[in-house]
Amino acid sequence: MKVGSSTGPRGSARTGATGGVSGVRSTGAAAPAGGVGSAGGVGAAADAASILGLSEAELTPKVRAALDQLIGEVVRLRDDLDRARRRIGHLEELADQDTLLPLANRRAFLRELTRLMAFAERYDSPGAVIYFDVNGMKQINDNYGHPAGDAALKHVAEALLQITRGSDVVGRLGGDEFGVILVEVSEETALHKAQDLANAIVSEPAVWNGHELNVGVSYGVYAFSGKEEVDEALSAADQRMYEHKRGKAVAVGE
Repeated sequence: MKVGSSTGPRGSARTGATGGVSGVRSTGAAAPAGGVGSAGGVGAAADAASILGLSEAELTPKVRAALDQLIGEVVRLRDDLDRARRRIGHLEELADQDTLLPLANRRAFLRELTRLMAFAERYDSPGAVIYFDVNGMKQINDNYGHPAGDAALKHVAEALLQITRGSDVVGRLGGDEFGVILVEVSEETALHKAQDLANAIVSEPAVWNGHELNVGVSYGVYAFSGKEEVDEALSAADQRMYEHKRGKAVAVGE
C-alpha cells in the first residue's frame, strides 16, 4: 500500500466506505427516477402507499403530498450521508499521510506493519521491514537551507515509490528516516531489494534551485515471521541500519 496510489494502510476501510456510499447513492437516485418531485410524485407516492399498505381511496392529495415530502427528505438525507462518508474518507487519508511527502506517516506505517506481521504469522508467509536513514541531511540544510532538505526528502520518497510494489508499504518514520514493508519475501530477497532501493536513491542527485544534492542512505533489514512484537521488528531494523551506517553508508558511485 502506498499513499497516493492505493494503497495505505487504511485502504480497505476507505474502500468499504466508498462501496457503502455507492450503494446508498444508487438507491437514493432511484427515487427521482421513479418520479419524486412535481413531475412524477404520483408514481413515487403510489409506490410508497403500496409499501405502507394504503388503499387507492386512502391515497388522498394530502397523503400524496406528505409522502412526496417524506421521500424527498429521505433522498436529501442519503445525499448528506454520501457527502459525510466522502468527507470522512478524505480525513482518514489525511490522517494517514505524511504532511510533506506522499507516503504513509509513522502511525499508519506501524498499523500496516502490525497487520502484515499478523498475516505473516497466520499464513506462514514471511515478510521484511527496511529502515532507511538519509545521510548528509545536516550538511544539505546548513549549506542550502531547509527547503533544499525538503527537496532531498522528496527525492528519496519518489525513488522508494518508483520501485516498490503496490502491495508494499512505504512510509516516513520521522525526520530523515523512512520505512518499507515488503510482503511475502525471504530475507535474502529483502536484502537485495534494500540494496536496489538504496541504489535508486543515489543513482541520481536531487535537484534544488539548480543545485545538485548528493543524497546517500544507510539501511537495515529485518525479516519477520509475525511471532515477534511490532516494536521488536522495527527496532531490529533500526539497529541494523545504525550498524550499516557505522560500517559503510551507501554513497554515490558505491
